[in-house]
Amino acid sequence: MLVKVDFSSLRRTRWNQYLTRFLFGGAVTVLAGLIAKRFGPGIGGLFLAFPAIFPASASLIQKHEMEKKRKVGQDGRKRGRVAAGIDAFGASMGCLALGAFAMTTWKLLPRIPTGVTLALATMTWAATAATVWMVRKRLW
Repeated sequence: MLVKVDFSSLRRTRWNQYLTRFLFGGAVTVLAGLIAKRFGPGIGGLFLAFPAIFPASASLIQKHEMEKKRKVGQDGRKRGRVAAGIDAFGASMGCLALGAFAMTTWKLLPRIPTGVTLALATMTWAATAATVWMVRKRLW
């Protein structure tokens, strides 16, 4: 699989789909804030790491794929589920890298300057993301 950027999907996305993503993201953020208020910022911050727009994105990907198949007279439910599953797998790989970023920041921030911490955490994120991608390529 070749990784590429496709800006044409921005034109195909309707305003209500952006609204759905915004509402899911807002709801997750509010939930994280309530959890932080009740259990403290350390626990609340963990919930901010939840990919806030993932539920909306997965459902929209499934819907788009089903519509593509429906246009050619086929049932697209299976293709929609597979496409959403692939997106979910990619999101989980990204979460591993974000977890490495968070762990690095959490451990180093009390000890070294903020700028250095963020630079090291970013390098850790990039290295983790690349490693997870390469492992995935070798296994599949």
